[in-house]
Amino acid sequence: MLLRSLCLALLILAEARAQYEKYSFRSFPQEDILPLHSTYNFALERYAEEKWTESLRYLELSLRLHRLLRDSEAFCSGNCSSVRRDDDDAAAAHDGSLRVVRHILLRAACLKKCKADLPVFNLSYPGRDLLETFENRVPYRYIQYAQYQLNNLEKAVSAAHTVLKKNPTDAYLMKNMKYYQTLFEVEEYLIDHEEQPYESIFLKSVKLYNNQDFSNSARDMEQTITQYFDAHRLCLAGCEGSYEIFEFKDFYPTLADLFTDALKCKVKCEENLTPSVGGFVVEKFVATMYHYLQFSYYKLNDVKSAAPCAASYMLFDREDQVMQQNIAYYRFYREQWGLEEIDFEPRPEALKYFNETTKQKEMLEFSVNYLQTEDEDVVSPEEASSSVQHPDTEFEGMGDYEESFLAEWWQEPKTKWDAGEVAD
Repeated sequence: MLLRSLCLALLILAEARAQYEKYSFRSFPQEDILPLHSTYNFALERYAEEKWTESLRYLELSLRLHRLLRDSEAFCSGNCSSVRRDDDDAAAAHDGSLRVVRHILLRAACLKKCKADLPVFNLSYPGRDLLETFENRVPYRYIQYAQYQLNNLEKAVSAAHTVLKKNPTDAYLMKNMKYYQTLFEVEEYLIDHEEQPYESIFLKSVKLYNNQDFSNSARDMEQTITQYFDAHRLCLAGCEGSYEIFEFKDFYPTLADLFTDALKCKVKCEENLTPSVGGFVVEKFVATMYHYLQFSYYKLNDVKSAAPCAASYMLFDREDQVMQQNIAYYRFYREQWGLEEIDFEPRPEALKYFNETTKQKEMLEFSVNYLQTEDEDVVSPEEASSSVQHPDTEFEGMGDYEESFLAEWWQEPKTKWDAGEVAD
C-alpha cells in the first residue's frame, strides 16, 4: 500500500504546479500587476454574487500576485544579503552600534534600489492579515467551491486537497472530499498546487529507501536537504518585507516591535515548510532527513558520511537513545573505519540551521517575556502560527472524511544493524 501510494504521488507531480502554469517571475504580464488586496477583494465580491467564472479568474490571479510579491521580496533580499558589515571608517570600526546602524542603512539603500526596479513594489503593500490568509491557503477554499459550482469536479478536488495538505483537520473540506469520493476516483486529482519542490524528492527518497536502494535514496535525500534549506532561506527573506506601524513610540521600542514581528514570521517558517503526507505531519522533518541519510550511508559502508549525519540528527533530538547508541557504535569502531573526532561533528549546514532557528526562538521568547505591553496578547514562540480564518460557506449533504490518501506512509528507519557486525 505504501509503495503504491508513493508511486501515485510521484506520477501526479507533473501536474502539481498547474495552478501557476502561467506564472513567471521574470515576465509577469504588466497588465496583471494589480494590488493584491483589491484583486482578492474583487474576486470575493464576484464569489458572493455567484459569478463563478469571473471569481475564479481573479482568485487565481491573486494567487499569482501573492507569489510574485513573495518571490520579489526573496529576490531583493538575496541581492542585498552580501552588503558589507565592516567599515573603513575609524569611528564605526571602534563603535559596534555605529557599525550595526551603518549595515542597516546600507541594506535599506540596497533594498530600496532593488525594489524600485520591480513593479509589484510600486503598488500598495498588503497587510499582514491578508498575507497570512494566503499562507494558510484560504483562497483555495473559494476556488474549490467555485469549481464545484461550475461542475469542474476534478479541479475542485485538487483545490480541496491543497487546503487539506496545509490544514488536514479542516472539517468542511474533509466533508467535501468525502463527497467527491462518492462520485468518482479522486486519487488522480490529489494535487497540491502549493507543494514545495523538496517534498516530492523526499517521498521519492523514502520509496527508494524502502526498496533498499540506499545509494539513490541517499542521493535524493541530499537533494531534499539542500532544497529545504534553500526554501527556508527564502521564507526568512520574505519575513523582511514591509510592516505597518500603528502607534508612536520611542526609537528603540519601535525597532524592537519591528524585529519582533519579523521574528514571529521567521519562527513560523519551520512549521510552514514541514510537509504532511496523508494527513500526517512529518514530525521533526529536518532530523528525519538526517536519520534516513545516516542509515543509508551506513548500509553503503560509508561510515565517514554516516557519522556526521547522526551527529546532525542529535542537534534536534538530543534525548534519542537509539541515535545515541548509533553514535556510540560508530565511536567504538572508529579506528577500523578510520574515523577522526571531526567526523563526529554535525554537518555545517545542519549546525547553521540549528543555531539560527534556536537563536530566533530565544529572541522571540525574550521579546514576549520582557517587551510585551500589558494590553497586548501574549503569544509564545510555539503559538506564533495563527489559526486559519475560514469562509462561512458550508456545504450540505456531504459525509465525513474517513480515510487518508497516503495512509501508513511512514516507515521508521531501521535502528539496529542487520547482524550487529562491523562492515568490512
